[in-house]
Amino acid sequence: MTEIIDGNEVGDAIRSELDGCVDTLADAGVRPGLATVLMTTDGASETYVSMKQKACDEIGIEGIHEEIDPDAPAERLFDKIDELNEDPDVHGILVQMPVPDHVDKWTVLNRIDPIKDVDGFHPQNVGSLVAGHARYKPCTPHGVQKLLEYEGIDTEGKDAVVVGRSDIVGKPMANLLIQKAPGGNATTTICHSRTDDLGEKTRQADLVIAAAGYPELVDGSMISEGTVVIDVGVNRVEADNEKGYELVGDVEFESAKEKAGHITPVPGGVGPMTITMLLYNTVKAASLQEDVDVELP
Repeated sequence: MTEIIDGNEVGDAIRSELDGCVDTLADAGVRPGLATVLMTTDGASETYVSMKQKACDEIGIEGIHEEIDPDAPAERLFDKIDELNEDPDVHGILVQMPVPDHVDKWTVLNRIDPIKDVDGFHPQNVGSLVAGHARYKPCTPHGVQKLLEYEGIDTEGKDAVVVGRSDIVGKPMANLLIQKAPGGNATTTICHSRTDDLGEKTRQADLVIAAAGYPELVDGSMISEGTVVIDVGVNRVEADNEKGYELVGDVEFESAKEKAGHITPVPGGVGPMTITMLLYNTVKAASLQEDVDVELP
């Protein structure tokens, strides 16, 4: 019997525990602050930032939102980041991607103070992650780790295949899986859309994490009985419904769930965990910057 992993349920459990951390900080006179910066009119990005701010409000994190005209010079964004870096009430800074073409994204990531980089994308934080001493784990890979932990799925000694090599998910996910630490100790292979005979690789895996950004790239014929399947993808495809589209993952859910031991749906699987772990990182950032110990979940 395939078990459907409910990301909303796990996310709610972690947020409930984070409430206690926020209370501990409040007792010390500290309120965690997260600044989101938006320099786009992309509807999906606007919705995502709104969801992040709503989640902050629900657990007592101070949400600060800044919008910058997408046609403004890049320096306008850089100056705003500098201002937020200096603001003691801001513990975490998140610049929503993508930024306009005339703004260099690597300059953006480097501009954020590493201790306020709650996405975990600053080169200093990436290096710490690879070295096995992460300050902040990137939100989506960390969320996947937490899903596996809450489901009692041990990665130690398992064969894992990560399909995707992005800086946001694929690479950090593989790094976390090979760490000599809880949630790691897996033998890990990184594949992608250009891997020859992808199915040959995924059928050998105990754990498949699909994060390539290709709709329904992995189907039931590409996994073995009992495999744990984590679908990170969120893709909008045309559909004959009122919206004219539907959301699907990188896994063809119906065929994969016939074989999988555990599987995440889209939506409702990894998605809720990404925002939850952003809250986690913001609380951790406040704890580090204000020197107040909290017991993170």
